[in-house]
Amino acid sequence: MKILDRYIIKSFTITFTSVFVILFFIFVLQGIWLFISELAGKDLDFFTIIKFLSFYAPTIVPLVLPLSVVLASIMTFGSFAENYEFAAMKSSGISLQRAMRMLTLFIIGLSIISFVFANNVIPKAQYKFLNLRKTIVQQRPAMAIAEGQFNPIGPAINIKVEKKSGDNGRYLENVTMHIKNVNAGLGANTVIKAKNGILRSDENSNSLQLELLDGNYYENIIPKKYEERNKQPFAKSSFKKYILNIDLTKLDENNGDNSDITSEKMLTLSELNYTIDSLQTNLNKDIVSFAENALQRNDYVFQLNRVQNIDKENKVDDLLSIFTNKEKQKILEMANSNTSSTEFSIQNSETDLEYKKKNLNSHWVVVHEKFIIAFSCILMFFIGAPLGAIIRKGGIGLPIVFAIIIFISFHFMNTFGKKLAEENTIPIVLGMWISSIILTPLAIFLTYRATNDIGIMINFDWLIDPIKKLFSRFSKN
Repeated sequence: MKILDRYIIKSFTITFTSVFVILFFIFVLQGIWLFISELAGKDLDFFTIIKFLSFYAPTIVPLVLPLSVVLASIMTFGSFAENYEFAAMKSSGISLQRAMRMLTLFIIGLSIISFVFANNVIPKAQYKFLNLRKTIVQQRPAMAIAEGQFNPIGPAINIKVEKKSGDNGRYLENVTMHIKNVNAGLGANTVIKAKNGILRSDENSNSLQLELLDGNYYENIIPKKYEERNKQPFAKSSFKKYILNIDLTKLDENNGDNSDITSEKMLTLSELNYTIDSLQTNLNKDIVSFAENALQRNDYVFQLNRVQNIDKENKVDDLLSIFTNKEKQKILEMANSNTSSTEFSIQNSETDLEYKKKNLNSHWVVVHEKFIIAFSCILMFFIGAPLGAIIRKGGIGLPIVFAIIIFISFHFMNTFGKKLAEENTIPIVLGMWISSIILTPLAIFLTYRATNDIGIMINFDWLIDPIKKLFSRFSKN
C-alpha cells in the first residue's frame, strides 16, 4: 500500500470512527428516552440497565452506519479539497478516481462486515433484549401498562388505567380495555370496564395475569347475514371478577414503535429462508382450500333433483318457470341465504389471508434489510465522497447539513417503501429498494462530475439558448 493510500484511509478512518461514536451515543440516548417508562421508577439495578442498553445498542447500527459513512466521506474529501490536497494530487497525475480506489475497497469490506453483523449479531441482541424486557415485566408487572393512556398489548388488546398503586404499581383503578377480533377485522369487538384491577405474574410463565373487579362487559355481535349487520346488536353483562391472561411474547408491540422487536427480526438469513418457505406453502394451501370449500358449498344449488330430471331436449329460457310459485320462493330464499353466507365467508377468509400475507411480507422485509444495510454503506460513500470534493468544505458545518439531508431522504424513502411492501401495496423488492433505486443515479452523477472536475452545477444552455433565439426573432419583427 502506498503512502498516499495509507494517508487517505487513515484520515477517513479517524473521521469515521469519531462520527460513528458520537452518533451512536446520541442514538443510545434517544433509546433511553424511548424506553424511559420501562427504566424509570422500577428499582432496576445499574447492571440491569447496562444490559438493557447493551442489547438495544446493536439495533441502532443500521441507522448510525449509513449516516456515519456519508458524513465522514463529505468531511474527509471536503477537507482534502479545501486544503488543496486534491490539487496537489492532480498536479502529480493522481486523479480523484485513483485516490478513492483503496478507500472503495475499505468501504466494500465495511459493507461485508455490516452484513455479517446484521445477520448474526442483531438477531441475537433482539432475542436477548426481548427476554430481558419480559423478565423485567414478570418481576414488575405494572411496567407493561402506563397511566392515563391506551397501551397496546399484542395485536388485539388495548388497555387504559387511570391510576396505579401498591408494590410496583400492581393495583389498578378505572380500567378500560378494548379487545378486537383479529380474524374478523372489524375493530374493537369487546369493551371491558372495571373499577379496579390487580396484576399478577410468575417468573416461570410467559403470561401476565390481569384480574378485573366490579365491571361491565360489552361485546358486539356480528350477524351471519350481511344485511342484518346495520342493526348493530351487542351483548352486555356485569361481573364481580374477570381474569385475563396477557401473552408476554407480544410485548414487542407495546410501544407501537417500528424499532421494537418482532419475531422475524430474531432470525438469521438461513432461518428466514426456511420460515418463508413454510409460510408460503401454508398460504398456498389455505388459498386452494378456501377455493375448494367455496365451490363445494355452492354445488348443491345446482344439484336439485327437479333440475336434474329436466329433459335435455326441452330447452327453457327461464329456469324458474318450470317450478311452482312455492318452489320458486324457496329457491330464491336459498340463493339469498347462500349468497350472504358466501359473502361473509369471503370477507373472513380475505382478512385471514391478508394477515398471513402481511406476515410473509414482514419476513421478506427482514431478508432485504440485511442486504440494504451492506449496500447503503457503498451508496452513501459514493454520494458523500464526490460531494465533499465538489463543495470543497471540511469540518462539521456544511457537511453536516448535506449529510442530514441525504440521510433523511434515504431513511424516509426506505421507511415509506417498507410500509407499502408490508401492506402488499407494491412488490417487496420495489418497496425495499426504492431508496437505493432513486439515490444510485445521484451517486453515479456526483461521482462522474467529481472525477471529471465539472462541479455540481448543471449547464442548461442547450435548453435556454433556443428559447433566447426564438424571443430575439420576435423582438426583431
